[in-house]
Amino acid sequence: MLKVYTYAGCSTCKSATKWLKAQGISFDEKPIRETPPSVAELKAMLKARGDLKPLFNTSGQDYRAMGIKDKLADMSEADALKLLSEHGNLVKRPFALDKDAGVYLVGFKEEEWAKALK
Repeated sequence: MLKVYTYAGCSTCKSATKWLKAQGISFDEKPIRETPPSVAELKAMLKARGDLKPLFNTSGQDYRAMGIKDKLADMSEADALKLLSEHGNLVKRPFALDKDAGVYLVGFKEEEWAKALK
């Protein structure tokens, strides 16, 4: 089943879940702050996406406050994934995956989601 990590105050997350419901796509919604994606889920997303930076919520307050922009280039992959798995606010959202179906989505772009979820 599609697992979608969201934040209640995120308009993009609301758009994504509204779109999923309108398409009749079943999903399991998880609160990203309280239950961030696991390291294993983040590794799978990284493998599918090919780059660490798109996994980070670069416009978020925590990203700026923690100075991640200046640290990311020197951070090991393992350290970056651990950081994301411990701080849901750092993860770009919505964060959606279904390993069995090969679906790995970060952020909400309707065309991309429609293509991946057909």
